[in-house]
Amino acid sequence: MSPRYRNEDERAAWELAEAMTHQARAMMREAEIALESWKLGKEMNRQRCARRGINKTDAEIRWAASASAKNAITNNTFHVALATMYYGAATANYARAQYLRNQQ
Repeated sequence: MSPRYRNEDERAAWELAEAMTHQARAMMREAEIALESWKLGKEMNRQRCARRGINKTDAEIRWAASASAKNAITNNTFHVALATMYYGAATANYARAQYLRNQQ
């Protein structure tokens, strides 16, 4: 719920902060999808290796070296970094809106 605005600059800062917060949440959802993809791929690889008689340690090594695992981890890391950036920018804009509110 947004506060009552005292001026146009305060409203603009608040709305920008809200937009950045929504974008950060979207990036975190993408990061979670990438993490789930990594977990699912790891489990599927473990099962596939178990059927072939490959031990658990070798299965983990094979999974870690696969392109799918590397892509999932890269996507997760990238989206978490973006979310962190957006949350930081949102925090700065919320602070700016509060500063502008207190100026009057």
